[in-house]
Amino acid sequence: MEHVRGRVRASVDALEHLVGGLGTAVLALGALLGALVVAAACLGGVGLLLVPGLLQAVRTVADRERARLSHWGPPVPTPGPVPQGLRPALRDPVVRRELRWVVAHGLLGFATGLLALVLPLYAVQDTTFPLWYRLLPPGAGAPGIVWWRIDGLPDALAVGLLGVGWLALALTIGPRLARLQAWPGRRLLPLPPGVDLSLRVAELTATRAAALDAHAVELRRIERSLHDGTQNRLVAVNVLLGAARRALRRDPARADEILERAQSAAEQALGELRTVVRGILPPVLDDRGLAGALAGLAAECAVPCRLRVDVDVRCAAAVEATAYFVVAEALTNVVRHAGADAVDVAVRREADRLLVTVRDDGRGDADETRGSGLTGIRRRVEAYDGRMTVTSPPGGPTRMHVELPCGS
Repeated sequence: MEHVRGRVRASVDALEHLVGGLGTAVLALGALLGALVVAAACLGGVGLLLVPGLLQAVRTVADRERARLSHWGPPVPTPGPVPQGLRPALRDPVVRRELRWVVAHGLLGFATGLLALVLPLYAVQDTTFPLWYRLLPPGAGAPGIVWWRIDGLPDALAVGLLGVGWLALALTIGPRLARLQAWPGRRLLPLPPGVDLSLRVAELTATRAAALDAHAVELRRIERSLHDGTQNRLVAVNVLLGAARRALRRDPARADEILERAQSAAEQALGELRTVVRGILPPVLDDRGLAGALAGLAAECAVPCRLRVDVDVRCAAAVEATAYFVVAEALTNVVRHAGADAVDVAVRREADRLLVTVRDDGRGDADETRGSGLTGIRRRVEAYDGRMTVTSPPGGPTRMHVELPCGS
């Protein structure tokens, strides 16, 4: 049963990928048609003026496909602007690869996306045909590609069996069609190796600087917590013990009262010290694993929280700690700023990525520049070469999606 549910979920995801790819394929076909028109106009010399606009349109369509592929898998970096001038633009390897992609994706992506839509429609139509075949005129054939005449219930049931076959075919080839549709983009839209490496170096330099800043902020937070909280409590304990020692000879009853206050201060210091330690690396991750630790966060959240964790094996300790802090900070933001009635947290592992999604039904309009804690989450995620996307239109809902590499 679990295998069937996994296959159905993979097929639904594949259908969603294919429908998105069909949209970019339609745009690619439009760009391809425009390229043919411009090429024909170039024979008369007029089309040369239209080439820069055409290349910009191709770049726009290709960037949409890059964003789509990055959403469903490894990121595809976006190149810089199209070079100015006709000759530099046509000599640019990125532009030439995009022109080849327009042809490949416009044809292959449209065909696979259309097939992905037709199969489920045929499956629903033919599977339900025995329920409504009587609505057809007597002796008429079934809609679709059925070639036999429908004379009664046995013929209608045969069409229903054909619908089951369409459904099985859709579940079987859907993920393969999605990979086939994405293949031209995965092959042609990434930057050439040299350019990709330089951008990767710049990205790693930026994330390293962000990681160092986040580390410095974390150290300052720990130092402030120890200085303002635990250290002051321990100083109070020391003062009280000194006062109790002096009062012991003169007024033992007074000394007992002072020792009680010292014990209370020591207990508060231990509690604050435990809080600081949990902020560094929660011990609950070692004791109960990521699922148990997140269950504790969900149970303590002031807003009703629905939690789904689908992680079969343990990830690296640093990755689990990052996921834990992401969820903890996100729930804190929901309680403080969102005004939400409910929040959903979903954590699952796909191949070598740990995916964390937090969605609330609050007021939305979350902005990283307004000190909502999102900047700290982003820095922590990017320090581990992860990605974070936030969608929060005014009026809600707010959805935060984080991807963390966790090995194979």
